[in-house]
Amino acid sequence: MEDQCCSTQLIDGDGEFNVAGLDNFVRTTKLANCGLSYAVVAIMGPQSSGKSTLLNHLFHTNFREMDAYRGRSQTTKGIWMAKCVGIEPFTIAMDLEGTDGRERGEDDTVFEKQSALFALAIADIVLINMWCHDIGREQAANKPLLKTVFQVMTRLFSPRKTTLLFVIRDKSKTPIDYLEPILREDIEKIWDVVPKPEAHKNTPLSEFFNVEVTGLSSYEEKEEQFKQQVAELRQRFFHSISPGGLAGDRRGVVPASGFSFSAQQIWKVIRENKDLDLPAHKVMVATVRCEEIANEKLRLLSVDEGWLALEEAVQAGPVPGFGKKLSAVLDTYFSEYDSEAIYFDEGVRNAKRRQLESKALDFVHPLYSAMLGHLRSKAFESFKTRLEQLLNKGEGFAASVSSCTQSCMLEFDQGCADAAIRQANWDASKVHEKLSRDIDAHASSVRSAKLAEIIANYEKKLAEALIAPVESLFEVGSEDTWSSIRRLLKRESEAAVLDFSTAIAGFELDRSTVDTMVQNFRSYARNVVEKKAREESGKVLIRMKERFSAVFNHDNDSMPRVWTGKEDIRKIMKDAHSASLRLLSVMAAIRLDEKPDKIETVLVSSLMDGTLTVSSSRDRSVGTSADPLASSTWEEVSRKDTLITPVQCKSLWRQFKAETEYTVTQAVSAQEAHKRSNNWLPPPWAIVAMVVLGFNEFMLLLKNPLYLMVIFIAYLISKALWVQMDISGEFRHGTLAGLISISSRFLPTVMNLLKRLAEEAQGHPTPEAPRPQQSQAESSVSSNITSSDSGLEYSSPNMTHRRSMKSEEAEVS
Repeated sequence: MEDQCCSTQLIDGDGEFNVAGLDNFVRTTKLANCGLSYAVVAIMGPQSSGKSTLLNHLFHTNFREMDAYRGRSQTTKGIWMAKCVGIEPFTIAMDLEGTDGRERGEDDTVFEKQSALFALAIADIVLINMWCHDIGREQAANKPLLKTVFQVMTRLFSPRKTTLLFVIRDKSKTPIDYLEPILREDIEKIWDVVPKPEAHKNTPLSEFFNVEVTGLSSYEEKEEQFKQQVAELRQRFFHSISPGGLAGDRRGVVPASGFSFSAQQIWKVIRENKDLDLPAHKVMVATVRCEEIANEKLRLLSVDEGWLALEEAVQAGPVPGFGKKLSAVLDTYFSEYDSEAIYFDEGVRNAKRRQLESKALDFVHPLYSAMLGHLRSKAFESFKTRLEQLLNKGEGFAASVSSCTQSCMLEFDQGCADAAIRQANWDASKVHEKLSRDIDAHASSVRSAKLAEIIANYEKKLAEALIAPVESLFEVGSEDTWSSIRRLLKRESEAAVLDFSTAIAGFELDRSTVDTMVQNFRSYARNVVEKKAREESGKVLIRMKERFSAVFNHDNDSMPRVWTGKEDIRKIMKDAHSASLRLLSVMAAIRLDEKPDKIETVLVSSLMDGTLTVSSSRDRSVGTSADPLASSTWEEVSRKDTLITPVQCKSLWRQFKAETEYTVTQAVSAQEAHKRSNNWLPPPWAIVAMVVLGFNEFMLLLKNPLYLMVIFIAYLISKALWVQMDISGEFRHGTLAGLISISSRFLPTVMNLLKRLAEEAQGHPTPEAPRPQQSQAESSVSSNITSSDSGLEYSSPNMTHRRSMKSEEAEVS
């Protein structure tokens, strides 16, 4: 092991640097070949505190250890170094001479300061070896030494991150988690108070050091446990320079080949420094002792029965007389400190007294804050309960909030006064403000919820009052539709606003807020109408067809039309188109602002009259004309109020005419069919021609009565056949269908007629066989068939009924 670690004295007890020994170390261990892959670990601490023993167990080195059987004395003189065995990367261990040794005496501490400064300057990791029972002391914990070292280091060297690893030896039952914050706080305070050069005046401690804390059991009493803990600590030094490793950021680290020269220059600078100084012995003793007393009182305070009982009580809820009880506990320990530290240096004593007060107050302040939190929660819950009760009774909202707020804030202020302690002037204003904010927030939330409920209720009522009437008015689609809608909107809005204003009077809202809410209410009513208008505009084509059907198929008395041939279909169709177009013009735009527009005029002129408006004289000169409906906007109508654009109106009208043309064609076909079924006479010109051309034959009949009788008999037979075969009824289905039906029934009908005549002549009349009647379905079908040329159909129940009646009259006759 001795050959592997190459233990070497770097600096002797007189401060002489061993250049030859360092060069031999570098050569033997081949340190120069490592580049930047190496680390330096140093250890400092009181004499005989087991530093060498720790290094030997930790890094498998062979530093000289103290022989406990020969008494406690100085073992390591100067600074020794060795290679850590089995550690990657290459790691150098430096064993410093112990501080506070009797061999050098009280006044000869310069070397201690210089060696400590050297270790902090050159090492990546510095182990500060200290006894567990020395935590909180000045000398044993190296606090004065660290103050001087920090000050000088910031002046001599650029910042480089060094890890300070505090090794707590012979740790007691106190967990490390409780000791670590104390050490960290001490280091931060030392760094904050030491004077620094301007370049590093605001540089934080974290720029120079990483602070770590670990603990080890007693080597003499618990050797196995000690070795196990050291073995675990050893693992932290593997890959110490890797990112996240134990070493610092290694800023400014020199290559391994320059380590020897760099170490010499650093020691030279430290040796030439004359500013290192330590406080006087009395001040240090007073500092250590007063801090021990203060820490002891703080410890006793933390386990005091009265304090623990008070802490437990506060966890459950507010404690009456909290301030008096806590003040009494604090007074006890502050008085004990004053009596025990009265003979020490006054400045130190007072400083430590202030520190004790600060720490004690910091210790108890969370309990005070918890007490205020209970008071705040209690007052807030009381506010919510009282407010709900008053509102349920029907009290005004604003008055209820004001009353509950005043009583709850008074209750909270009384509780704060009871919780205050004499030793501190703690300000409860922040908790007071938080309670006030909580109350305001809850009141605002309740108010918003109540107002939202009222608004939703009245909006629902207003919507119910508007939607159905507006829909009915749109179905009518007359010229005064929008004026009726405006009157309806105004009437219902004013009534709803009046009721709404009465409902929110108890909230005592400012005028601007009320005006805003009322305006929003009116806007909602308008939006309801506009939404309904847009909904109805989507059904305008259906409405137009219904309007056309109502006007075209019903007369002024709302009776269904019967197309007898006397009606003027063109005029009726034009009236139906006008009514439908008027409905389209009503639904084309929203007219809630009573602004005049020319929508109906443009639609009539463009769609009914078919005229085109010439835009200018220039257009007329070139023979062009502008289509008023070839646009996406209406004149004098904003885009937001447009429901159906001109282009859409033109398209809708084209579709409307295409879908209603079938109805008109049916009416025309029905008229023609009716005329054909009721007009069997030849044309007048044919009658005149027959009279002129048949005059000689007529005269022959008059001169020969026999011919007249034959003609009369033939007429009777023909009439009988006409009635028997229902010739007019057969031809209703069409000429071809009538001829086919007559030809098939002619001979049986003649035979039946002759048979009946013969039986009557013999005196044996037989009952007349029922004539085949057309079924209801055939009658219905026949009334629905028109000429095959037109390819159109028409259905008219009234005409079917009338034709059936005429057939019956013919049969009776």
